[in-house]
Amino acid sequence: MLLYLAALVGLYYLVRWYRESQVVSHLHDKYVFITGCDSGFGNQLARQLDMRGLRVLAACLTEEGAEQLRKRTSERLETVILDVTQTESITAAAEWVKERVGDKGLWGLVNNAGIAFPSAPNEWLSKQDFMNILNVNLVGVIEVTLSLMPLVRKTQGRVVNVSSVLGRVSLCGGGYCISKHGVESFSDSLRRELSYFGVKVAIIEPGSFKTNTISNERFILSLQKLWNQLSTEVKEIYGEKFLDTYRKSFKLTAQRSTPDLFLVTDCMEHALTACHPRTRYSAGWDAKLFYLPLSYMPSFLVDAFMYWSSPKPAKAL
Repeated sequence: MLLYLAALVGLYYLVRWYRESQVVSHLHDKYVFITGCDSGFGNQLARQLDMRGLRVLAACLTEEGAEQLRKRTSERLETVILDVTQTESITAAAEWVKERVGDKGLWGLVNNAGIAFPSAPNEWLSKQDFMNILNVNLVGVIEVTLSLMPLVRKTQGRVVNVSSVLGRVSLCGGGYCISKHGVESFSDSLRRELSYFGVKVAIIEPGSFKTNTISNERFILSLQKLWNQLSTEVKEIYGEKFLDTYRKSFKLTAQRSTPDLFLVTDCMEHALTACHPRTRYSAGWDAKLFYLPLSYMPSFLVDAFMYWSSPKPAKAL
């Protein structure tokens, strides 16, 4: 019996490997638009796809980021300045893409642009702190997608949305986890709607990687600024020890983060170039072996883990 079961499992993985190894034809003729290409995943993916021969349209927040990217890529790659929080900027970028792709349409849209700070206990934050992250990580993803959807539908192409393992399980306060949960939900509904037109939607769920998004220096500055703005009452409730432990906890997470960004960009590339892409990609061993299993555990076990591993406020019961 066990032998038959092992044979079935082996056959399943063999068939899956064969299906996922099939590559879309005529990649050199296909256009891919990527947001957030100044650094991190977006920058590496743009260079990776350019080397693969695809026609990359890279959106950067700054001209400096765009110029540095152009220096490291071929003449095929083109850049545009895009702020995903501004409707006017998105509209202009969408028109720019339409001019570039013409009748060919847009094969791939990669919503990669994102921020993580401010991140702190919810009570430390204002409505605007939440909105600053949501406007980039969620509303920006939605607006960019809606603006370019007709071009992607025309090619029966791909939409690749970058979420996070924290889109599965909320391990910190602030807008980041909320925004990534939203990306998961938006992507699920989008995938089902666009399946009628042959468009495939994939979600990338990275673990912890060394990018500017989780820079330890930026986190410390952001956290200290939030602490300085707190009322005396809230500072007494949490205490300086909580602040110090919270800071050290993030620093330890940042130190354990992997610099191998290709683990994420390879997933993105597969989602864009494979005939049969996956619905979700868990990138990084921490995502596969820790965060993903954690997301399936009962809530009381996740709560117990967080209670045990998180710093305690000075006046906690």
